[in-house]
Amino acid sequence: MSASSQLQDTALRYFHEVVQCGSVSLASQRLHVAMSAISRQIASLEAQLGTPLFERHARGMVPTAAGNILAQHARRISLEAEQAVEAIHALQSLRSGAVRIATSDAFANELVPRVCTEFQQHYPGVRFEVLVRATPQVSREVLMGDAEIGLCFSLAPAKDIRVVHRQSAPVVAVLPPGHPLARKRKISLAELTRYPLALPPAETAVRQVIDMACARQELALDPVLVSNHAKTLLKYVQYSGGVSVSSEVSVRHLVERGELIVKPLSDAGMDLRDIEVQTLADRTLQPATEAFLQLLVANLSGD
Repeated sequence: MSASSQLQDTALRYFHEVVQCGSVSLASQRLHVAMSAISRQIASLEAQLGTPLFERHARGMVPTAAGNILAQHARRISLEAEQAVEAIHALQSLRSGAVRIATSDAFANELVPRVCTEFQQHYPGVRFEVLVRATPQVSREVLMGDAEIGLCFSLAPAKDIRVVHRQSAPVVAVLPPGHPLARKRKISLAELTRYPLALPPAETAVRQVIDMACARQELALDPVLVSNHAKTLLKYVQYSGGVSVSSEVSVRHLVERGELIVKPLSDAGMDLRDIEVQTLADRTLQPATEAFLQLLVANLSGD
């Protein structure tokens, strides 16, 4: 039995395992505990709460509405127990540890690996796991405990998510140097449509902002290239002389190297989305994760 398992209430731990496995028999195998003992603990929980926690079917155990509420609570306790053990084993230092990050594609190409490299120069014992997900899935990874830190664009708050850092991320036009529009101080979406246009897909936050602005103007977009991979869009701009849209943070490194330029978009509503650095509400982060979080925020802010 792991140290983190010993920190959890027995009945709650057995219940959580059955939820994950979908059956008492599989939970029994994973916990190395008799099925009868698991069943007694679950029955005791149901008696204490006065409500069934599972619907029992031939295909397995399915949590009831009450069971799902308790499962969320059990998952949080399990994560906190693992976190406490990791922190104790690290002796509250930064000599070791693992940092798990869920990030949208826009930050995975440059910002996140650069911050990881900078952090490891000071704390070489720390390891990283970076999950690249579509923006709506980043918060889910944090909620499920598969990542301690989430980094994404956001249009609305998410339940049970703590926003550690938020900053405005206006949508900007991305152009190659020497483009005919590069001489303008600001550019409109209507002007972008005159050139080969590369855009992210409709489900992304940046595309939603663009589509809302175009709908208000009854402006039709006809992108030559649509991709959910930010680097593909930016390389297309470089190779084709076309245009795209992004946030300043996502292309900052390319602008600094003179490979691309950015221009503000003059249309209303281009500032509706934010960059969010997220953690699970009420979760205590291990020392290495907390230190990395501070460095990530500093890099985002340009400090």
